[in-house]
Amino acid sequence: MEFQEKLLKVDQALGRDDTKALAFLCKDILKCDISSTESPTDLFQRLEEKDVLSEDQPCLLADLLHVIKHFQLLSELDLNSTMSTTGSLISPYRKLLYQLSEGIGKKELEKIKFLLNNDLQRSALEPNVSTLEVFLEMERKDLLSSSHLDLLEQILEDVCPMLRNHIQQFHMVLTKTHKDQTDPTRYPMKAQQRGFCLIINNFDFSRSHGSQSNRIGTHIDTESLRHVFTWLGFKVEVLQDATRDQMLSSMRELASRDHSGMDCVACVVLSHGLKGGVYGVDGGMVQLEELTDLLNGVRCTSLRGKPKLFFIQACQGNQREQAVPVQVDGPVDPEVHDQTDGTSRPRVHAQTDEPSSHGDLRSNVVFANESLPSMADFLISKSTPPSYVSLRDKKKGSWFIQSLCKKLVLLVPRDKDLLSILTEVNNDVSEMSDPTSSMRQMPQPSHTLRMSVFFPVPEEPPPSLPTSL
Repeated sequence: MEFQEKLLKVDQALGRDDTKALAFLCKDILKCDISSTESPTDLFQRLEEKDVLSEDQPCLLADLLHVIKHFQLLSELDLNSTMSTTGSLISPYRKLLYQLSEGIGKKELEKIKFLLNNDLQRSALEPNVSTLEVFLEMERKDLLSSSHLDLLEQILEDVCPMLRNHIQQFHMVLTKTHKDQTDPTRYPMKAQQRGFCLIINNFDFSRSHGSQSNRIGTHIDTESLRHVFTWLGFKVEVLQDATRDQMLSSMRELASRDHSGMDCVACVVLSHGLKGGVYGVDGGMVQLEELTDLLNGVRCTSLRGKPKLFFIQACQGNQREQAVPVQVDGPVDPEVHDQTDGTSRPRVHAQTDEPSSHGDLRSNVVFANESLPSMADFLISKSTPPSYVSLRDKKKGSWFIQSLCKKLVLLVPRDKDLLSILTEVNNDVSEMSDPTSSMRQMPQPSHTLRMSVFFPVPEEPPPSLPTSL
């Protein structure tokens, strides 16, 4: 469907109140009087003249329909994938006022008008005047703005006490955003798009001449990662079943892009591996330093000073991690020491991400973590330390990736930095075990970060994930 046809379909689907809502949400974008807006097409024409809406820039249309909760129309027009995850053109202040208007009923609006009787003109207090129109009149009288919400907050305290929580949350978000942008101990995270996220998902190893098995369950990891990193504001791309050469060429292509308008970059590799490297589906080995070196400050200048995040789900050897006894400060029930939060972990059918036949890289390999001191702003989080296997559940995905996704969804909204989140992942995975073999796993992050990585809290609700391991 042509973009202009989509705009026409929106015009035909929306009523008078919806039109006023869209115009209200776009007031700060248009920077003009919106009272004369007669139809959605009238509004769209103004937005096109401002160069903020076009076939190449459909995000604003998707965001507008999402805010006014026309989800079916979003789906019919196939606009869900174009909706911005961060940096929307619609100001948080406009969204706040619209959200408040949705929670104010007819009786509450009458009370609000009564309380504003001495502040607004009589025409703004007539019964047919909507909540949004009252807000606009308050703005015209300098009684309301993004930095002046006191009067509105006071009125809502008397009329709709529960709605004050929205204003308080708005203040908290503004405070955190200001802190994130000015705190010298944090990497800046204020671009409209967080960055590219490349996921290399190697499942089919039939071309490796039988030395490696297919990685059953890896598609669950891929989908979890896709949802979580999209939610965090990344543009996610998946490379499926890559050979050694394809893995390297995809990284070269990623390095050749212009990242100047983005905050960081992320790369996730899901494959078989051995110490210091990962396998392509053809059985060819790629050393981790070959991947990371392509994004260093010399080869990719637009990523200088920005976090370069690598997450590696692959074995790093053939050794099995075993449980060891620990001393605890208190009594331990011997029948429940594999439990967490009072519930036992389910039985898992674990596979390892190592090749079926044992082997190793050549003896003079230089490991990625040994070259990191000369490469600033890198983080490499591996599912397991050198020489050890990494476990994957056929039905629920790998222990490491599923824990990573779960902790990002849980802890990013709690203002936790990435290294703290990875520490939580370490703890989470360390408590997992395979009852059939007593095998355990211990992830290992290493980094040359100079500042803390805090992802901005997305406006959208967090994605749902598969049942936790």
